[in-house]
Amino acid sequence: MGATDPVTALNAEELWKKGFQGQDVHVGIFDTGISRLVEDSDHFEHIVETSVYTDKEKTAHDDLGHGTFVSSVIAGKSDQKCRGFAPKAQLHIFKVFTKYQVSYTSWFLDAFNYALHSGINILNLSIGGPDYMDQPFVDKVLELTAHGIIFISAIGNDGPLYGTLNNPADMPSVIGVGGLDARGKIASFSSRGVTTSDLRRGYGRVKPDLVTYGQNVPGFHSRGGCQKLSGTSVSSPIIAGVVTLLSSVVPSNIRFPFLNPGSVKQILQAGSIRIPEANIYEQGAGQLDLIQSYNALLKYTPKISFFPDTLDLTDCPYMWPHCAQPLYYTGMPMILNVTILNGVSLTAKMRECTFISNSRSSMLDVDFTFDRVLWPYSGWLGVKISVNTMGRTFEGDTSGVIRCKIKTPPTKIGENTAGLFVVDLPLKVHVIHTPPREKRILWDQYHSLQYPPGYIPRDDLNIRDDILDWNGDHLHTNFRDFFIFLRKNEYFLEILNGDLISFNPAHYGCLLIVDPEEEFSVQERNTLEEAVKYGGLGLFVFADWYNRDVLEKIVFFDDNTRSKWIPITGGSNLPALNGLLEPFGIAFGNKIYDGNFKFGSDLNGRFSSGSSIAKFPGKSLMGYASLRDQTHSLIFNRHRSEYEVPIFGLTTFGEGRVGVFGDSNCLDSSHRTSAEQCFNFAETALKFLSKLSRTPDSELRRNMKYIDHDLGFMTLDTPLPESTSDLIDLYSSVPREDRVRAAPLNSTEVWRQLSAIRQREEKSLQNHIEGPAVVLIPLFAAIFIVISMVYIVFSRSKFHLQPHHLHMTP
Repeated sequence: MGATDPVTALNAEELWKKGFQGQDVHVGIFDTGISRLVEDSDHFEHIVETSVYTDKEKTAHDDLGHGTFVSSVIAGKSDQKCRGFAPKAQLHIFKVFTKYQVSYTSWFLDAFNYALHSGINILNLSIGGPDYMDQPFVDKVLELTAHGIIFISAIGNDGPLYGTLNNPADMPSVIGVGGLDARGKIASFSSRGVTTSDLRRGYGRVKPDLVTYGQNVPGFHSRGGCQKLSGTSVSSPIIAGVVTLLSSVVPSNIRFPFLNPGSVKQILQAGSIRIPEANIYEQGAGQLDLIQSYNALLKYTPKISFFPDTLDLTDCPYMWPHCAQPLYYTGMPMILNVTILNGVSLTAKMRECTFISNSRSSMLDVDFTFDRVLWPYSGWLGVKISVNTMGRTFEGDTSGVIRCKIKTPPTKIGENTAGLFVVDLPLKVHVIHTPPREKRILWDQYHSLQYPPGYIPRDDLNIRDDILDWNGDHLHTNFRDFFIFLRKNEYFLEILNGDLISFNPAHYGCLLIVDPEEEFSVQERNTLEEAVKYGGLGLFVFADWYNRDVLEKIVFFDDNTRSKWIPITGGSNLPALNGLLEPFGIAFGNKIYDGNFKFGSDLNGRFSSGSSIAKFPGKSLMGYASLRDQTHSLIFNRHRSEYEVPIFGLTTFGEGRVGVFGDSNCLDSSHRTSAEQCFNFAETALKFLSKLSRTPDSELRRNMKYIDHDLGFMTLDTPLPESTSDLIDLYSSVPREDRVRAAPLNSTEVWRQLSAIRQREEKSLQNHIEGPAVVLIPLFAAIFIVISMVYIVFSRSKFHLQPHHLHMTP
């Protein structure tokens, strides 16, 4: 495929003809340095300085070629075959990466400190990572931004998965850049929003800010000549080059701070063109258009604005996922996170926000949260929208305006009058009649924790090159495909951002708890038990792995922080989850299994590093799969044979129904290739649990076994999972004294469990989940079991098997 020359495609020559080529604009480039073979007047007009921050590579020479390429896209000479946007720009080269692509926060901090005093106006960072809580790094970005330096950064190459934004591109004051492919579509590699840092507080912000070319872009090769590269790392310098070029349009005596991190983003977004069929979390404001941005610059007056500048929740696909589901009475509020851009001043104060309905009687309740102080050059506005009693019988569109008053300090020395800006944000939503309870599903987001701040490991232990769980575990990020599937099947999904006592269970057919890492409280357990038993709520739990020995195995030493990283929990927090499920007689075990499951011709999928069911009540259906014991292979690096393992259970509990499954990976878009059949399996079970069907699907029942008695699938040397450490106390919102834990097994319980296993007989499959209640045991069998148990319990008291504690060598 041919190269995309962005200079030609964006008509940069039109500005060159007017005499604008980036002159007198100072640009910093944090990268791998610059090749000595192109560090001359034949390739760049003005390299002001080079500086080195790597500890072993003492020169700025670029052995890798990444920094050389990026620099040429910004400011390569105009007479070269691979030319840059602003050939007369003043370049400052900062080498912060080695040829092996290694860097440390401390190197960046040193480089930032020098950049702050070097006089740069624009800084390109074609780098990033998931740690948005690397506080020294983040604080330095904010400090430089507060000094008016315009940051442009790549959002990452972890697409098409959502929730994969890199830092610092995810920060409000930074221009985060996504990539397009050669056809002008959103590139598959380009990371998507939302920002996961805000999910637990409500909802993430929109990123990227805009997109531009990112595939087969030409630039200098470190050994001379041109090469073509792809990725958001090449999209970022295109935007940096454009910003440098546009900066030279403004007379130097007023250029900065007229152009600041707020105003530049406003100008670029005003000149962007929306891409059809792409949503806002893929494209931001749209594709960069240099000429339109130039015209926007010529007309620009300093202002405060919102992005997005309109909340039209009927505008699909652009406003996906907010346009994917209408609002209705008694529904959970829809939450949006709006970015505030301040092109007027470094700081401002939010006075108030109000909602003004376009109809005489407003059927919408609109509430707001925001930071009182907007700094630096930006802020955020949380908007929470719900339908009140006036809209319970309404169906159609309703609209209004969100009006905010923002106060800015005097902009000139000697001025005594502060500025007051009134900024409007149009709002439009579609309202329908409240759906039936059976079609309403509540997704528990509150009990999801993620990296950062704590080390939360991947749910799928087969993935060795991405060990952190950092995509948010949200219906609109890594569970996005599952959300789309359920919406196509006419379910209505609402997101619970509070604990399990903060919702009305009478409104919902089923509560989905998927891959929880947070602790549960005793009050939550009691409330959930009553909601299921007496209120008829369905409960569907997808667990993940948890094993103390494996957790110790995956401890590692981090060179950047110079500390040992210890996971705060497993794939999910099984000790807490088992405590929550104890009233239902359900528990997951501590062994980890891997393989495939099948409960019908199109009800199957991959079981990846999941847990088996350790306890389950009688009069229930149990699904088994032949799986490999992954625990043994992870700890001892030796494979074991496959075992028939219980992984899926369905039961009734009072007026409600409960289903549990030992793995969430088949619903997760992070690393799977196909999940349609797994989605079918989950939706088939969901029909029964939410009471859309009276009995489980016939094909599902044919592939499950009916169990009559309360059963345990534990052995004496395989206890229930136990909490590994107190590290979760640093991140949990549940006080230690309020947390639930499953009661440990005692000898009476073990006797009852093993006795039940020996009593189990193969039964004919039932047409309903309820069946015969009692199986009589011949007297001689009972005597045999009692004698066996006396021997086992006595032996156990003398020979207690100790788990193996293995540490990964630093």
